[in-house]
Amino acid sequence: MRAIEISQPGPADVLQICEHPVPIPKAGEVLIKVHAAGVNRPDVLQRIGKYPAPPGASDIPGLEVAGEIADGDLSGSGFKKGDMICALLQGGGYAEYCVAPLAQCLPLPNGLSALEAASLPETFFTVWSNVFDRAGLTGEETLLVQGGTSGIGVTAIQMATALGHRVFATAGSDEKCRACEAFGAERGINYRTEDFVEIVKTATSGKGVDVILDMVGGDYVAREISCLADDGRLVFIALLGGSKATINLGQILLRRLTITGSTLRPRPVAFKAAIAAQLRERIWPLLESRKIKPAIYRTFPLEQAAQAHALMETSTHVGKIVLAI
Repeated sequence: MRAIEISQPGPADVLQICEHPVPIPKAGEVLIKVHAAGVNRPDVLQRIGKYPAPPGASDIPGLEVAGEIADGDLSGSGFKKGDMICALLQGGGYAEYCVAPLAQCLPLPNGLSALEAASLPETFFTVWSNVFDRAGLTGEETLLVQGGTSGIGVTAIQMATALGHRVFATAGSDEKCRACEAFGAERGINYRTEDFVEIVKTATSGKGVDVILDMVGGDYVAREISCLADDGRLVFIALLGGSKATINLGQILLRRLTITGSTLRPRPVAFKAAIAAQLRERIWPLLESRKIKPAIYRTFPLEQAAQAHALMETSTHVGKIVLAI
């Protein structure tokens, strides 16, 4: 099969098309004939040598795909060979075939193409796990999303809005702020020209937001603490702005704040299977009713994976980048 390999750690052009053996599914896995694969920030980090594949995972990049079940033990699953699915992977998605744990596979939502479905698993699993499971966003609580036009950001805005929450989001330009609002955010906040703390506090009558989803870290953290509501939760999924921060611990004590975070890739199959079940029950109907819509910025053929990575690193995209295979 054709696949994309990381020839050595480095810039986007180290991604090279190669011939690679078709993987063989193990017990509990399926072989997928890949139609499309999503491109995500962790793929870039893996390419530059900062996010290695977990032990036993494919060293081919790619954490999400959509395609056709080609082989595997499907007994009791409700799936059959030839069914179209999308799946979360530990790696191996930038290829004509990949393997995935059956428990991490979901049917294509009715009405969605394989290209659209390939943009879902990594961000939807991540947002559900962190915003709704770990941070416990519920009821009439409010959410602030840092980086609202990233794949994660667009997913978080749409998912929380569709489930009835007020959402605020930051972005790096007025145009991107309007895009956040088009996806459902009550207010897009230009972090280059506006103070997200002041705007959030004003919009919530001084209370602050209940949950913040952050992929920045660094000097954002102290400001985020100041715009959390009492009993608020700050959850990290990346540290693009740095891994160190100076904070007032007294605020955490006095206002019962929670600071947490997670990475999804190394978690066990059973953990991801539980997320898949929640997504199928709670979120797939919202995709099928188009209350949540895939947000694809641009597609590239497999052999142009380097160009796809170069685009991601400009951070000019709004939504997801997908490889068509």
